[in-house]
Amino acid sequence: MLLPVSVTLGVVLAVLLVFAAAVAAWASLGRSREILVAGVRAAAQLAARRGEVEAGMTPGRVRRTRAGQALGLPERDARVEIVRPAASDALLPGLDQTRTVGLVTLPGAFVGMLLGGALPVEAGAVQLFVLVALTAVQVAAVATVLELVVRGLLYRD
Repeated sequence: MLLPVSVTLGVVLAVLLVFAAAVAAWASLGRSREILVAGVRAAAQLAARRGEVEAGMTPGRVRRTRAGQALGLPERDARVEIVRPAASDALLPGLDQTRTVGLVTLPGAFVGMLLGGALPVEAGAVQLFVLVALTAVQVAAVATVLELVVRGLLYRD
């Protein structure tokens, strides 16, 4: 058995989901609830809102950053006001994938395990673990990049 379906797995998945939601809350990405709901929904779907994505820093956003500074906002705060919505939107593809698993799509790990002879519950457990772990990593990466951008350590010429 690749990944035993047990209480331990449930605890690990819950910890990963809470970690992802907590990092999203810490970075004020506004997607904490969506992360938790997507994880629980994926678990339910495997056991049995799409948003609009905006581009990154455009010339209009640069002007708004300068406008924020002209209004007296510190440079970091002006950057946060512009970058945070795009950072939050960067989480949507992963959240959509997690939300639709088992209903709209049957992901590769799940199908591959079934074809390899695994029980459906084992295949579902592996797929759920992959999706929740990816969500946690994506949230941590987005929060890290957001912080680097607002501190002025990461930028595009």
